[in-house]
Amino acid sequence: MSEFRAKDIGLRVQKKLASKISNKTVARTLLDDATSQILDNLFKLCKGVTGNKKESEKVIKNLIKVVVKVGILNKNDQFDHDEMVLAAKFQRKFQMTSMTIISFYQIDFSYDRSFITQSLLDMKAMLTKLVERHLTDKTLSRIEHVFTFFREPRFLDAVFARNSEHRDLLGKITKDLNTILEASEDDAS
Repeated sequence: MSEFRAKDIGLRVQKKLASKISNKTVARTLLDDATSQILDNLFKLCKGVTGNKKESEKVIKNLIKVVVKVGILNKNDQFDHDEMVLAAKFQRKFQMTSMTIISFYQIDFSYDRSFITQSLLDMKAMLTKLVERHLTDKTLSRIEHVFTFFREPRFLDAVFARNSEHRDLLGKITKDLNTILEASEDDAS
């Protein structure tokens, strides 16, 4: 019989709560303003591209659940040394992918679907490896769902097309990405 530990119980409760709190109002209380704003704009972008409100909500809810759970694991020092190395690698890949998305927005004819698709595949693999020891198969399927949605060729092409009707939203998202990147640079210093 394993020993009772309040910290373990607390962590399980936090993870359980994280799976219950996927609406945007609750997410705003747990996430900073830039992250909340980017999630709101991603929802609008997903809905605008797909025309499917229900699927767009599901993608963003899954994304919120994953972000919150990873944050809880990190806050509670649940990652071992190798996982922390992987988390740092994931963070660098996220930053590089974010900068690439920003450049796709700012520089005409720079969009490269295969590059962004591969970046998203790499990030999905890293994130899955990072959390597979800690989270359920249901959460792993949420990760799969989010990354599959965002690397869908029709979605990417619609977002990054030269005269995309989604350009204004993409501009807001890139502004938010810049804010997040600047904050992570400040945290690193």
